[in-house]
Amino acid sequence: MIEVEKILPIWKVENHAMISMQGDMTIAYRVTLPEIGTQSTAEFEAGHQAFVKALRVLTPGTVFHKADWVTKAEARTIDEKSIKSILSNASDQFFKGRPYLAHECFIFLTQKPASRKLSSSSYSNILRKSIAPVQMQDEKRFANFLSACGQFQRILSDSSGVRLQRLTDDELAGTANKPGIIEKYCFLLNPGQHSIIRDIHIKDQIRVGEKLVELYTLADAVNLPAFCGSRINYDPYSTDRSTFSIGFSSPLGQLLNCNHIFNQYIFIDDPRKTLKQLEAKKLRLQSLSAYSRENAIGRDACNDFLNEAIATQKLPVKAHFNVLAWADDPVEFSELKNKVSAAMSAMDVTCKQETDGAPQVWFAGMPGNEADFPMNDTFDTFAEQAACFLNMESACRSDGAGLRLGDRLQGRPVYIDLFNGPMKSGLITNRNLFICGGSGGGKSTAMNHMLRTLYEDGTHCVTIDIGGSYKGLCDLVGGYYFTYTEKDPICFNPFYIGAGDELDIEKKESLKTLLIALWKKDSESYNRSEYVAISNAITLYYEHLTTYPDVFPGFNSFYDFLMEEYLVVLKNGDVKEKEFDFSNFLYVLNPYYKGGEFDYLLNATENLDLLNERFIVFELDNIKSHEILFPVVTIIIMEMFISKMRKLKGKRKILAIDEAWVAIAKSGMANFIRYLYKTVRKFNGIAALITQEVDDLISSPIIKETVINLSDTKILLDMRKFMNKFDKVQEVLGLSEKAKTLLLSLNKANEEGKVYREMFIDQGGQRLNVYRNELSLEEYLVYTTEETEKLKVQEFTARYGDIVKGVTALAAEIRTGITIL
Repeated sequence: MIEVEKILPIWKVENHAMISMQGDMTIAYRVTLPEIGTQSTAEFEAGHQAFVKALRVLTPGTVFHKADWVTKAEARTIDEKSIKSILSNASDQFFKGRPYLAHECFIFLTQKPASRKLSSSSYSNILRKSIAPVQMQDEKRFANFLSACGQFQRILSDSSGVRLQRLTDDELAGTANKPGIIEKYCFLLNPGQHSIIRDIHIKDQIRVGEKLVELYTLADAVNLPAFCGSRINYDPYSTDRSTFSIGFSSPLGQLLNCNHIFNQYIFIDDPRKTLKQLEAKKLRLQSLSAYSRENAIGRDACNDFLNEAIATQKLPVKAHFNVLAWADDPVEFSELKNKVSAAMSAMDVTCKQETDGAPQVWFAGMPGNEADFPMNDTFDTFAEQAACFLNMESACRSDGAGLRLGDRLQGRPVYIDLFNGPMKSGLITNRNLFICGGSGGGKSTAMNHMLRTLYEDGTHCVTIDIGGSYKGLCDLVGGYYFTYTEKDPICFNPFYIGAGDELDIEKKESLKTLLIALWKKDSESYNRSEYVAISNAITLYYEHLTTYPDVFPGFNSFYDFLMEEYLVVLKNGDVKEKEFDFSNFLYVLNPYYKGGEFDYLLNATENLDLLNERFIVFELDNIKSHEILFPVVTIIIMEMFISKMRKLKGKRKILAIDEAWVAIAKSGMANFIRYLYKTVRKFNGIAALITQEVDDLISSPIIKETVINLSDTKILLDMRKFMNKFDKVQEVLGLSEKAKTLLLSLNKANEEGKVYREMFIDQGGQRLNVYRNELSLEEYLVYTTEETEKLKVQEFTARYGDIVKGVTALAAEIRTGITIL
C-alpha cells in the first residue's frame, strides 16, 4: 500500500491555479451549458464553431480537458420548515426522493513546460514511489498561456450559450468543511456531499471505497464513426414534420443513466512539429506498403490527412475520450457495460472497455495532472472533428422560485420564474400570458396550478371561466365563486363602496359606463347632456347616502333616489326631455329594480368587498348567450379588475380569461381586452387568455393583433390534433422552427408509469423549453375537470365538512385502493 501523499501529482494550489510536481500549470473553469433539448441545429453549429475557435487560440503544449460529471441524486424540498398549504405539502411529499441525474461540467486547461516529456501507459507518475517537485522556470511561456486562457474564455462566452467561471483556490483544493475538485475526483463525491476519505484500489480493478469503477474509452480511430457532427437526431421526440436535435455526444452525457464522468481530452501541440511527424510516418508506411495492404491503406489515410491539414489550414490535434462509470451495487455495476455500449452505439461508436491501462488513464484524469496522460491512448484528428465529441448540453435548470414544474427527462421538480427574473433581465417586457392547446391537453390544470402558485405568493387572482374548471381551487382557498343558476342567480353590487374607500373619478366613470350600457344598445349613441345628467345623478346619490347613512347602497336605493329626489333636481334645473329623456331612462332600468325581471343582479348584500378579495372566479357558462345579462356582468367584472389594478398599489394581480373571451369579444368588450393588454403592465398586473379553438386563434383579429403581440410569455400544450393546420398556427403565433420542433415533440415519449402532460413555454422568443406539469394526487383532485371525478370530490367534501379534509381522505382511499376513480 502506497500513501497517496507520496505520489500525489499536485504540488500546490495558488493564485487560482494548480501546479503539478512536473511544473505543469492548470487553471479550471466551472461551465454552464445550454439545457438539453433546447438548441436548434444552427445553435449546435454555432456552439461547435465557438469551441473550434477557442481551441485554436490555445498555445502549443496545452492540454484541454472537459469533464462532465453526471451523478445520481434525489429531489429534496426547498424549505421543509416553512408553513405550506395542503397542496404544497402534497407536492413536496410527491416529489421527495424522486431520482434524477445531476450534472456538473468543468474545463481544465493545462500548460506543460517546454522540457516536459511525453507520458505513456507503460510509465506514468502513478507508478512512481514518490515525486519531487520541479521549479517553474519559463515565465514567458506561462504568461502567454494565461493570456490565451483569457481569450479562450471570452470566445466561448461571446459566441455560444456557454458560460465559464474560474474556480478559486478553495474550490480547487477544498476547505475543512467543503471538498475541492481534486478531492471530489479522487473519492468520487457527489455534488454537495461532505468530505469522505475512501481507500483507492487499482491492482485488479479500480475501486474507490465501496464504489466499483470501470473505464470505457474512445481512443482508437478504428472504433470511431465515419462521420460526426455537432448534433444528431433524437427519434423519440421527432415527427414527420420536424426533426428534434440533441448534441452529438449527449448520449454519453445526460442520456446515460448511471454515475459517470465523461472525459474529453484534446492535446494542442506545435502544428509544424505534428505535420513533420506525420510526414515521417507516411514515409515509413510507404516503404512498408509493398509487404502489407494495411500499410498501404495507412499510408493513403496519412497522406489524405496531411493534404487536408495543409489545404484547409485546419488545426491538427490529438484527442482521447472516455467514460469513467461507477456503481455501489454489484447488480447495477453489472449493467454498466450494457448502458455505456448502448449509449456509444447511438453515436455509431464501438465501445472498448479499458483494463490494463485504466489506472494510468484514471490517474491522469485527476484535475491538474492532465499533462501526464498516456499519449499512446490518443488518436490524431483535427480540432473540428474533436470538437464534435464535446458534450454541449446540461440538465434542466431551476430558478429556485416560481411555478413548480418538472424536468422533462427525469421529472425532477424545477421552479420556473415566469415574471420577476425575466422582467429584470429584459427577457420579457410585459407579464402577459397566452395559453393555447387542444381539448384534453391540460390547459385548465396548468392554469389552476399557476393561479394557485400566484395566490400563495400574494397575488390577487380574478378568473372569468366557462365550464367550471376553477371551482375546486376557489373552494380550497376560500375565494368568491360567482355563477348563475335559477335558484341562485349571479348578483353584484357595483354601488357599494368598502370601508376606507371613496367615490373617485374611476368609480364614477365605471358606474356611468354601466348605466349607459343598461340604457342604450350597442347601436345607439348617447349625447353629452345625457352623460352629464347621469354623472350628476351619481354624485348627488352618494351625497344622499352621506346624509342618510341608514340607506343601504345598491341599485334599488339608487332608483328610489332617481324617482324621488333627482326628478325634482331635473325639474328645477329646467332640463328638457330632448336633452335627457328621464322617463325612458327609468323605464329601461326598471327591470333591474325590485320586483323586476333582473332585480337580483345589482342588489347583492353579500360578497361586497371584491376589491380586497384575493381569489375570485366568475363562471358564466349559463349566461354566455344572454343578450342582457352577459354584457352587464362583463362590464361589472372589468370595472372591478380595473379598480384592483389602480388601487392595490404594489400588489400583483392577474385577470385570467378562459374560453369566455370569445363571448366577451362578441359582446362588444373587445376594446377592453385591447386596453387591458396594453395597460396592465404599468400596474404590476398580468393579463392571461386561455383558448383551445385554433380556428378562433387564426381568425380573431383581437388574438392576432393584441393578445399575441403583447404576450411575451406563451404557454402551449399538446397541439398534435392541429397538425394539418399547423402552418397557419405557426404563422399566427410567430413561432420559429426551433419552437415548432419543441412544440410538436410534446407528449411523444412520456415516462412510462407516470401520468402528466407536457407544456412548452416560450418567453420573448429567447427562452424556450418543455416541462412536465406533473401533479400530486391531491393537486389533481382539486384541479380536475372530469365530471365523475368532480362529483367524487364534492361527495367527500360534503361527507367530511370541507374540501381540505375531503380531498385528503379521498386521496388516502385512492392510494390504498379502497376508492377507484
